[in-house]
Formats: sequence, structure tokens, C-alpha cells
Amino acid sequence: MEEILSSDTAWRQLSQMFLAIFFFHSSEYVLAIIFHGKFNVPLSSLLISKQYVMAMGCCIIEYLFEFALFPQLKEHWWISNIGLIMVVIGEIIRKVAIITAGRAFTHLIKIYHEDHHELVTYGIYGLVRHPGYCGFFIWATATQIMLCNPFCTLAFMLVTWRFFSTRIPYEEFFLRQFFGSQYEEYSSRVPSGVPFIK
Repeated sequence: MEEILSSDTAWRQLSQMFLAIFFFHSSEYVLAIIFHGKFNVPLSSLLISKQYVMAMGCCIIEYLFEFALFPQLKEHWWISNIGLIMVVIGEIIRKVAIITAGRAFTHLIKIYHEDHHELVTYGIYGLVRHPGYCGFFIWATATQIMLCNPFCTLAFMLVTWRFFSTRIPYEEFFLRQFFGSQYEEYSSRVPSGVPFIK
């Protein structure tokens, strides 16, 4: 353990991971307050669930285990740097999505149409239908690439993909109810933003 604590590699990679997590969740919460008001934003808008904490715990365990047994695995700086760049790209995509959608962006799927609810098809939504999900998919996978965690990279990619493979169709069921042919036309020409999800 002392070797891990004295390693520049471990300090750099773990500090980048914890900073990425802190920035992601605090900025999500702040943006939710800006667009929906302080009293309309529960702490669940921090997007931290029991499963999420377990996943992050697993990634730290993998990192420490591999660092102790195979420290050279963590020394692939070009892989770690690609992960860091992807973390920033995923973060930017997600935050641009939130800012572009404004009040239309929520962390909970709306099952009833509200007066202020509009179909956003401009800006980043002109490139992908679900840029928030696209950004999170990139960000979550990239945090593990940044740590050079091969097992959690694959696991995070599969778990987030599976989550979005059910969430996107569920959300789009309601979007089709709210916006009808306008949404059908939009979804026929703009990809979802998550690989292999139509």
C-alpha cells in the first residue's frame, strides 16, 4: 500500500478520477438548480445511486489490485491520456446537451406532457437525439480507460450500454406520445448517440 501512496502514477490517475467524479456530479446538480430552481431539485439529481457507488468501488479495487500486482499495466500513459481526453469530451457533450435543452432536460423521464416541454432538435440535438446519454456513455467508459482498468472498462461499457438500451426506448415511447409525427421524423434522421441503439 505504501508503494501505491508514493507513486506519481497512482496519484495522477486517482486524482484525475476523483476530480472527474466530483466535477461531473456537482455540475449536474448546479445546472439542475439553474434550470429548475433550488426547491425543485432533489439530492437525487446528484445521480449517485447504490449501484453507482458499488461500480466506483469496484473500479478502485481493480485499480489498486492491478497496481500492486502489475504496476507496469498502469504505466501506459498514452492509454491513460486518451481516457482523460475522452472524459473531457464526454463531459462537454453532456453539459452542452443540458444547457441546450434547458428546462426540457431532466434527470427523470417525463411521462406526462408539460406546457414548457418542447422537442429540442437544434444544436447538439441535431447531431444525436440523446447527447446527454451519449456524453455519459463516453464519460463512464473513459474514466476506466484513464485508470488503465481493462476489466472495468469493459464492464462499464456493457452496463451503461445495457441501461441505455432499455431507457432510450422507454423514454422515446413517451416522446412519440407527446410529439407524434414530429418526433417520428426527427428520430428517423438523427441517430440516438449510443452505439447500436436505433
